[in-house]
Amino acid sequence: MQITKTEETGFCFGVKRALKTLEEAAQKHGGVETVGPVVHNQQVVDQFARLGVRVVADPDEVKGNVAVIASHGLPPQAAEKLKSRRLTIIDTTCPNVHKAQLAAKRLSEAGFWLVIFGDPAHPEVKAILGWANQQGIATLESSDIARLDKFPKRVGVLSQTTRNERQFTNFVNDLVGLLLPHVQELSVLNTLCDVTRRRQTASLELARKVDLMIVVGGRNSANTRILAEICSSAGTKTHHIETAAEIKESWLQHGKSVGVTSGTSIPDNVIDEVMLKLMEMKRRSDVGN
Repeated sequence: MQITKTEETGFCFGVKRALKTLEEAAQKHGGVETVGPVVHNQQVVDQFARLGVRVVADPDEVKGNVAVIASHGLPPQAAEKLKSRRLTIIDTTCPNVHKAQLAAKRLSEAGFWLVIFGDPAHPEVKAILGWANQQGIATLESSDIARLDKFPKRVGVLSQTTRNERQFTNFVNDLVGLLLPHVQELSVLNTLCDVTRRRQTASLELARKVDLMIVVGGRNSANTRILAEICSSAGTKTHHIETAAEIKESWLQHGKSVGVTSGTSIPDNVIDEVMLKLMEMKRRSDVGN
């Protein structure tokens, strides 16, 4: 059995930056609170809980003096709530996410109604729409735009940073056909994260070469779920796991090659544990043969 890992795994630079900032804040201030989990990975959240970091769902739930904006960002209206209470605010928003926020703000201030290609329930998407002063819609389905009673004259389009490039392209193509007969101006901005795009490309290439793909990352991590969807789209049996303990020996019985990739919010040590477990299974398989 051959085991191959994509070249780029583990934390991306945005996650590394967020975790470093949060660790420094916890050491300096003691107990701090993050509005939403700093990243979508339960092992990381648990690790920081041991350092005194508490996760709250809403700015109104912050009870201490230090509030941390998670890497997915916050709508400016929510950040203003924190500022009005004179709290110490530490912002760990991913730089790529912040670029999307600023793009949404510029479009909104220029009079564009915004269409965000993304999961409307995801905190990043909620934050981006907040930066557009809620003047728009977040959706993954172009049909939602087709059902509008009235089309705005100026429409701006951007994407949740971790979505799939091909799907965003298809979405934009659909919008062009839907909107051009009705709008005066259509502005499309590419706010996809380049790190995420590279991982998606590398994972798809590997999935096409192996019999089985293992995608490591949090269950609630959007970029990891999309990686798993992309690998599965190659026709390759794909399993999305959070830890090495989830790997089953039966998965390896019907293939000679296994590929491993990961989302951007998974620690390197978890990837190492996955590789070690697979290598041990390979060793037992080789002995058995």
